[in-house]
Amino acid sequence: MNTQRRCRVVRSTRIYRGKQGLDYGEAISKESVGSEGICMHLLTIPPEVRAKAHLHENHETAIYVIQGKSAMWYGENLMQHMEIDAGDFVYIPAGTPHLPYNPSDSESCTVIIARTDPNEQESVVLLPELDDIWNRNELD
Repeated sequence: MNTQRRCRVVRSTRIYRGKQGLDYGEAISKESVGSEGICMHLLTIPPEVRAKAHLHENHETAIYVIQGKSAMWYGENLMQHMEIDAGDFVYIPAGTPHLPYNPSDSESCTVIIARTDPNEQESVVLLPELDDIWNRNELD
């Protein structure tokens, strides 16, 4: 039997720093189990922490909020905003700029993220020009 084609259990013990500036719990990916079309991770965003503005080229993202609250600026020039609570699902279309963050000053936010890119970080494109816009808006 081809080892890439067998069912696997992943006990998330490895944490890695993503390009987005957050720490992810490794779970299902090409790197961990040889997946071909999906990647899934556990992410805990500490209070008052944000990701770097980014997008995922050619890959959709689905998120489920396990606990806490999150928020996200998204779309062209990060002009749109949403707040997300525990129990909510979020869909991010492929190629959509976004900048998630934890607005709480005391509670972490834990989410499960699934993406149609089997690689952990290959499709992440950082958008530093949008970080600059967000930083300016934060000061206003």
